[in-house]
Amino acid sequence: MHRYLVIALLLVSPAFAQSPTSGDLRAAAGCGPANVKLSVKTDKQQHPNTVPDAGKALLVVFTQSEIDAQTQLIGHVTTRVGLDGNWIGANHQGSALTYAIEPGAHRVCSDVQPYGPPGAQKLSGAVDLVAEAGVTYYYRVVVSQLPKMPLSLRVEPMQQAEGLLTASNAALSTSAPKK
Repeated sequence: MHRYLVIALLLVSPAFAQSPTSGDLRAAAGCGPANVKLSVKTDKQQHPNTVPDAGKALLVVFTQSEIDAQTQLIGHVTTRVGLDGNWIGANHQGSALTYAIEPGAHRVCSDVQPYGPPGAQKLSGAVDLVAEAGVTYYYRVVVSQLPKMPLSLRVEPMQQAEGLLTASNAALSTSAPKK
């Protein structure tokens, strides 16, 4: 009798489980909360650090736009960067943020901070990262709108040499939550 009761409970328990929310899934992909907006400051006199602290890995994220001359994106697109469900910073075109991370498995997410053009608020991308102490990881967030193509965002890993070269021309980005 008890065996049948246990089997019945196992069969009906999935019916009581809740489906994950959009926010739960975004956090699992590495993104922070959708309602957090970040203000960004860039310093063209400073370039991103490319050397990790002892016992840490370093994440360096650049933002790049591939926009056709006829495209009507207005102003700077702000891309937020998340790590393991929390926003760690934000960027504009031509800037980079750096963030020290613990060795191990992580999820890196980026999205376009909500600002205006239709569809821009839904742009996001994510990658898995297994970080090792003493290693710098370079990623490029590409916001793209080319002729006859939909607005898109992708997160791409970069080779070490390309990351160093890009860092030599990038402004350092710092960000904080908007009040």
